[in-house]
Amino acid sequence: RKESEMRRILLAMLLITGATTAHAEEPTKAILYKAPQCGCCETYAAYLRENGFNVTVRPTHQLANISRKAGVPAELEGCHTMFVDGYVVDGHVPAAVIRKLLADRPAVAGITLPGMPTGSPGMSGTKTEPFVIYAVPRDQGAPTVYVTD
Repeated sequence: RKESEMRRILLAMLLITGATTAHAEEPTKAILYKAPQCGCCETYAAYLRENGFNVTVRPTHQLANISRKAGVPAELEGCHTMFVDGYVVDGHVPAAVIRKLLADRPAVAGITLPGMPTGSPGMSGTKTEPFVIYAVPRDQGAPTVYVTD
């Protein structure tokens, strides 16, 4: 009798573990807004898909307005703006840094990698210096360095 109860407990644990694992493998959903003619943004979206994100791309002529409304200062804008799990991610931010943001869940509006750095995900060339990724505060305060990658 004890043996059959142990089997049931083990089976229940396996089922719970399997359900958790299956859930963890679901791609993280993201919506990426970009200028209609921008090709590097499409390359960045493909890079994110290869790294486990489910990215919907939405071309727009209102990119600067979308970034500003999300709290990204004009001087720190990237060439596209993405929303993922309650955060704004502006520019060619590496997937590992986005995963860090989603794991840490800091009290910020999001993160940004300004401009279009050579060698960043979606951009051609070789990375020549560390990428400085800024945290965008929720209160319109001064951005701070989130990570240097």
